[in-house]
Amino acid sequence: MTQVHATAVVDARAELAGSVTVGPYAVIGAHVRVGEGTSIGAHCVVDGHTTIGRDNRLFQFASIGAPPQDKKYAGEPTRLTIGDGNTIREFVTINTGTVQDGGLTSLGDDNWIMAYVHIAHDCHVGSHTIIANATQLGGHVHLGDWAFLGGLSGVHQFVRIGAHAMTGFQTRLSQDLPPYVTAAGNPAAATGINAEGLRRRGFSPERIAQVRQMHKLLYRQGLTLAAGIAAIEALRGQLEGSEADIALMLDFLALADRGIVR
Repeated sequence: MTQVHATAVVDARAELAGSVTVGPYAVIGAHVRVGEGTSIGAHCVVDGHTTIGRDNRLFQFASIGAPPQDKKYAGEPTRLTIGDGNTIREFVTINTGTVQDGGLTSLGDDNWIMAYVHIAHDCHVGSHTIIANATQLGGHVHLGDWAFLGGLSGVHQFVRIGAHAMTGFQTRLSQDLPPYVTAAGNPAAATGINAEGLRRRGFSPERIAQVRQMHKLLYRQGLTLAAGIAAIEALRGQLEGSEADIALMLDFLALADRGIVR
């Protein structure tokens, strides 16, 4: 059954599944829905039109579902959705969306969100990501599955970060970071591919070599972005099982209106 500490303040209209636990002095608003097995730590505030899935763990002092830090926001009932199995550490802040975008901020499944991370309005974080301490995501950022952001990274609003990408400590991103690519610095510069991460996820040596070839065409051949895209397109059919990897890169680059980290 639900376990709510006597000092917690839970609005009677909130919907908490039967095995939810709520710690001391937590505050939960009227439009919050929380799934089975989720624990909400001491002094957490969960508010807004927020839906949280199963088996999440929110540590103490997190602020989840507060209004967006956008001066245009006028109290519209925008939303935040959080999937299953996420770990959200101390002092993390995640805001709801704005009507200027889709009105939704979203977080997928099995993400590891470390202390003091900020995920702003209209961000969309995929699944299986790691966002290290004090990383800041501006509004409308899209973060792909399995991405890793190093501590104190800063991501400009509207930037997209591809699946399996990685940033180093204190990286500043103001342009899109393609899938598989690692970047570091202020401003960010591409440094290679996330080969170790790919090995851990079961990529074969041949697939990793294909990813390296895509990186080489984007960054090592002196090609324009358009020429690099055409060269990557030409890789199709050369390696069995790599079609999805090439498609992931090409689909990302087709939407790179801001340009990519170079």
